[in-house]
Amino acid sequence: MTNLMHETQIITVIALALFAALMVCIGISNRKHSATIEGFLLGGRKIGPWLSAFSYGTAYFSAVIFVGYAGKNGWGVGVGSLWIGVGNSVIGCLAAWLLLAGKTRELTRKLGAKTMPEFFEKRFDSKGLKIISAFIIFFFLVPYSAAVYTGLGNMFNAVFPGISVSVWMLFIAALTAVYLVLGGYAAAAYTDFVQGIIMAVGVIAMIIAVSLNDNVGGFFEGFRRLSRLTDETGDVGRQLTSVYGGTAFKALAVNILLTSFGAWGLPQMVSKYYAIKDSNSIKTATVVSTLFAALIGCGAYYVGSMSRLVLSNKLPAGGLDFVIPDTLITALGESTGTIVILSVILLLLLSASMSTLSSVVLSSASAISVDFMPFLIKKYSKKTEMRLTRLTCFAFIVLSLVFAMLKINVIVNIMSFSWGVVAGCFLGPYVWGVLKPSANKVSAYVGMAAGALAIGVPCIFYTVTGGFSAAVSHAPEMGVCAMAVSFIAVPVAMLFTKKRTAQ
Repeated sequence: MTNLMHETQIITVIALALFAALMVCIGISNRKHSATIEGFLLGGRKIGPWLSAFSYGTAYFSAVIFVGYAGKNGWGVGVGSLWIGVGNSVIGCLAAWLLLAGKTRELTRKLGAKTMPEFFEKRFDSKGLKIISAFIIFFFLVPYSAAVYTGLGNMFNAVFPGISVSVWMLFIAALTAVYLVLGGYAAAAYTDFVQGIIMAVGVIAMIIAVSLNDNVGGFFEGFRRLSRLTDETGDVGRQLTSVYGGTAFKALAVNILLTSFGAWGLPQMVSKYYAIKDSNSIKTATVVSTLFAALIGCGAYYVGSMSRLVLSNKLPAGGLDFVIPDTLITALGESTGTIVILSVILLLLLSASMSTLSSVVLSSASAISVDFMPFLIKKYSKKTEMRLTRLTCFAFIVLSLVFAMLKINVIVNIMSFSWGVVAGCFLGPYVWGVLKPSANKVSAYVGMAAGALAIGVPCIFYTVTGGFSAAVSHAPEMGVCAMAVSFIAVPVAMLFTKKRTAQ
């Protein structure tokens, strides 16, 4: 072990200890705000613009974007992958806040809806929609959170090779459980703000470190050098500097659509609109969340696109998931000054994962305790609901941790579909339910069913003809198709069914 690695580990441990202490303090200090179910899930609907914006942005990006997506797309697509970051900020943030935030806040307050399944029930007068959507959320978001554990565990294992990935997963789970179960949404919002600041600083540090690497030679010089790269396949530089992704245009477009429009239908994202305190706060939150997403998204994909230069065009032995970790460690070099930068970047990845995890946990836990259990327990008091919500938050964290540690193939494969299935089923009913008073129960059922069939039928076809691995490889395309079909199916169904005015 080099002296640099040893010093990095010491400073990282100190940073982690301070970070963990801060998260626990935030959880304890916000316990009073989580005494009621609305306070626990939505912070009493009194969350300010900056907290709301950072909570939305940090829920959007987890360690998966840095360890997985940015490395994979940056290495294979090149600078064209920056369009994913642009799409996330313009479509996933700016357009989403402008079109949906205000109306969602107003309608959910009027209906008294605290969760997305509860919104479906009260907006469309259907308990069936509530039960179905609660099941979808729980079943598909558990694998998604398991992927968050895995991505972050691998990154920390690269710095602490003597400590297994499972230990880091356990650390993440324990820390998230403490502040979330104690303080609920308010604690999560405050920690998201702190974590968002860390993420912003970390991404800026990543961009500077990579740009100043000798193999890159500066921000603009890096693009010029990238264009001259060659490998065994020929002039790879032309592909890597194609503005539109070159031969990877189709895959790039699918990724932009899936990760950008998908945010419109994900319960952990939509819930941020429920909690914001007033309409004036929405304007500020819109600007802040958009700028934050542009920095994080474009910054991550920029680092990924420069990875070939930093790594001398040699793919790491661990594969695409190790592109970003190896790029950062190589770019930082062996100097004491860069140890602090690496520690900040590690905290960035921890922050990104924990914020996403806490949002997913709240959505999934409430799907069981608030949306599903009242149908099974006749005398379901507010006190029981509150206790069960905290318990299910803890249980969800443990369950996803177990799945991540055991690396169960079926769970890993379900994760590949999670984003597309949840967004595909919910996007149409939710968006039209908010924007159109004439949207009705039948059209909501049609939209949800159409989205499920749009991803389910192709999945069965690919599985039968080429095995389940073939279906997994087409998961992004199926997810985009499901969202489009769901969005179109609702207004079409409205044309043939009785109109209904929103409550």
